[in-house]
Amino acid sequence: MKPFNAVAFAALLAGGVAIGFAGIFMRLSDVNPIASAFWRMLLAAPVLWGWALMAARGDRAVGLRTDLSTILVLAGLFFGIELGIWHLSLHYTTVANATLLSNMAPLFIALWLWLAHGTRFSRGFLGGMALALIGAVILIGPSAAGGGTHLLGDGLGLLSTTFYAAYQLVIKDARDSYSTARLMAWSTTITAIVLFPFALWMPGAFWPADAAAWLPLLGLALIAQIGGQTVIAYAFAHLPASLASVSLLIQPLTAAIAALAIFGERIGPWQLGGGALLLCGIYFSKRGFK
Repeated sequence: MKPFNAVAFAALLAGGVAIGFAGIFMRLSDVNPIASAFWRMLLAAPVLWGWALMAARGDRAVGLRTDLSTILVLAGLFFGIELGIWHLSLHYTTVANATLLSNMAPLFIALWLWLAHGTRFSRGFLGGMALALIGAVILIGPSAAGGGTHLLGDGLGLLSTTFYAAYQLVIKDARDSYSTARLMAWSTTITAIVLFPFALWMPGAFWPADAAAWLPLLGLALIAQIGGQTVIAYAFAHLPASLASVSLLIQPLTAAIAALAIFGERIGPWQLGGGALLLCGIYFSKRGFK
């Protein structure tokens, strides 16, 4: 077993916090939910391609691929579907709910690794994962009692997590052949292409109303996509997929706190306790891989 990479783990948590603000920026935007996902990808793509082109010589020198391949198309397709469904769920339910449900991927990833590869997990990891999931459920549980559109939003959030699990697994495999820069440039571009027709088709504005309305979309691109997903893609190259996916449960904690501060989505004592359990679960999961 490889030694635990503390730098990669810290990068993973930082990326999770950055993505935790994605729901906030989406709520602040004045375009339709799918359009906000599309602009997130399109605005991030030029920056990522600039990075990829600068790193191309180094990639080739160490034998990494720079061409388009099936695995990159799958990464963009899975992330495009996940992102579109998740942005839509934010239209119907709370930021904390949507963020949590899209991060139930550890259950699907652990199940896939067990069924497809016979992966066995240490007791420390399994205990930490269970604690993190229980804490995350408690964190957003009270907001699920609203019913009505909340149930639709929660259902969409849960559906999105299956594609998020697939995306994480594909990204993990792709990092063996591609640098972070090239991987994110290709997958972000493909995701934008996947989202574009749906962004045009969905009711609601496609173009931001004015210059100020571009700011939330820039936040999505620069903070959530480049500062979040890119850092996570780097971390996935150095951490087990199962540990990485559990650690990303820090996203709903970040989203819940930010939503309270900006939108007044209250966090009660039970939710605060759930957040504490979540962080403890991440810690014990990390120890399970030492």
